[in-house]
Amino acid sequence: MKNIVKFLGCALALSVSAGAMAQEAGSIMAKVGYAYFDPIVGSGDLSAPSLPDTKVNVGTAHTFIFTGTYMFTDNISAELYGGVPLKHDMYAAGSIQGAGKIGTVKQLPPTLFGQYRFLDAGSTFRPYLGLGITYVHFEDEQGTAVLTALTNPGGTPTTFTVKNAWGITPQMGFTATINKNWYVDVSINKSIVKTSTSLSTGQSVDTTLNPVVSQVSIGYRF
Repeated sequence: MKNIVKFLGCALALSVSAGAMAQEAGSIMAKVGYAYFDPIVGSGDLSAPSLPDTKVNVGTAHTFIFTGTYMFTDNISAELYGGVPLKHDMYAAGSIQGAGKIGTVKQLPPTLFGQYRFLDAGSTFRPYLGLGITYVHFEDEQGTAVLTALTNPGGTPTTFTVKNAWGITPQMGFTATINKNWYVDVSINKSIVKTSTSLSTGQSVDTTLNPVVSQVSIGYRF
């Protein structure tokens, strides 16, 4: 993270003397970057049979992102986010907190944003706000021996599946010009997503994930 901050500082310093990069109507932009996901988890109780207040938590993850942007006007744009699937660790929480890691899951949350970009099309620094629709695809769910010990002691290993989900994602960020074509993009998103997890033992648990996503990218305007 320190290296990212240093890089961003250098890029912003360069942008002070750089020529303007016009983000005008008809512009197409692409960027690649780093994203850090910090889920703000709200867990329901695991259904019976289970100890009261049996909950789950989800750890942080990071990935590389790829983004395409099209400027419909000098201020209004659409942006599509994709990337490499993230791998999250899942932990025991509530009355079983401290039991350890109960599983892992991968997720890919492609998001389509509508954005409004402030200031003139040729401005070196352009803040923006966005609102997106996110589809979260979960895959490669893997339970641990801890999960089996908690839900099916002495029995076959417990497996689970996480239901794919739709969400809404507010966004705020800015772009800073490096030169005529290259720029830095920084943004923070917070997706509002609710899903459910079903265990092979017949139990289930509802969770809200609501990750805060911090991103820094390098972009190119065509």
